[in-house]
Amino acid sequence: MSTTDFHGPNPDAVAERARTLLRMGRAEAAERELRGALAVDPLHVVSHSLLALTLVTRGAVDEALAEAGEAVRLAPEHWFPHYMAGQVLYYADRPDEALRAARAALAIDLDQVQIWELLARLHGEREEWPLMAEAARRGLALDPHGSRLVSFLAVALGELGDREQALAVAGDAVRLDPEAPLAHLVYGRVLLAFGSARDAARAFREVLRLDPGMDQARELLVVALKRRNPLYRAVSRLPGSLGSWRMLALLPLISPLIAIFVVIAVAHWAMWVAESLVTLRLARGAYNRLLFRRGELRSAVLCGAVLAGGTALLVLGVTLSHPVTGVAGAALLALVTPIQEAAYTASPLARKILTGWAGALALVIAVSLALSVLWPARIPTGVPLLAMWAGMGTIWVAAAVRRLFGRVSYDL
Repeated sequence: MSTTDFHGPNPDAVAERARTLLRMGRAEAAERELRGALAVDPLHVVSHSLLALTLVTRGAVDEALAEAGEAVRLAPEHWFPHYMAGQVLYYADRPDEALRAARAALAIDLDQVQIWELLARLHGEREEWPLMAEAARRGLALDPHGSRLVSFLAVALGELGDREQALAVAGDAVRLDPEAPLAHLVYGRVLLAFGSARDAARAFREVLRLDPGMDQARELLVVALKRRNPLYRAVSRLPGSLGSWRMLALLPLISPLIAIFVVIAVAHWAMWVAESLVTLRLARGAYNRLLFRRGELRSAVLCGAVLAGGTALLVLGVTLSHPVTGVAGAALLALVTPIQEAAYTASPLARKILTGWAGALALVIAVSLALSVLWPARIPTGVPLLAMWAGMGTIWVAAAVRRLFGRVSYDL
């Protein structure tokens, strides 16, 4: 796809070589090949498009977008540069523009499987599950054996709650391409949602065998291993629709909603306690320990210490009939929620804010306890009690902080 005669190495052959290098993960070598081809033929559209994809994988986003734009400028009537621009924009974390580019490619040619695959991925990024399923089906009408499209269809069906179809389609994706990490990842996700946690763990281990660097599979394997624990499984089945209940608790807290607030806060606390205990249990195994990030283990250990200390203070307060000590113990137990909310927050700034919040609550508890020993009659139980409910209510603080300071994009 060039507007000039090419004298020297065949640009199409160079482009194919670059594709192979990209599939092998050798982006630097692919960039050298493509720049060499463009030095001889600056108007070779495929080379511009592939160079854009190469650059965005290496983090040079602005230069990648410029190359993608140049390819579209050179051949606006052809589907390929629009499709590649969509790929580049997707990897540059600009999904709305990527969707427009994919639709521009479709307007030119409806019979290209790659475009439907990109469209399915983009709709999945936007959580538009019916549109994701439709795009996957349109692509499969052109290529019934496309494992990636089958995987995308399985994800969409799972999110739409079609249990039987999702399991069947995810199994088909694995059978079509047993060496595809994505197929096993999606199969594991569907099993985790609708099937056996043991089978899901097996699927995620297969992903890590095929692609040891896939962090998403490692994280989901940890979830699957935790789901195999009866305690974690029982607690995780507490209010299944907490997301909708949270919105109610944001309304003015008249009497009926206070009860809802308490139930949600206690349920979340119980979930985080189960998370901590199961993590500590799993981490006793040398292999399982490697699956956890350092921060996950550190927060689980800290929560274990908080649980032990809080329980001891609570028992001591009850035994000695010392209300402040007992309430301080309960407040210390409540610190599990802010510790875990901070640990499982991806944004560094949001994590620092939540860590500071947990530290401030711990300081209030420590000061209340110390002053109650020095001046027993002067420290009301209301101070540690307030700290306790502030700790339990960290789920709302954390939600607000994450909304303000960004959240992690879930990529297939």
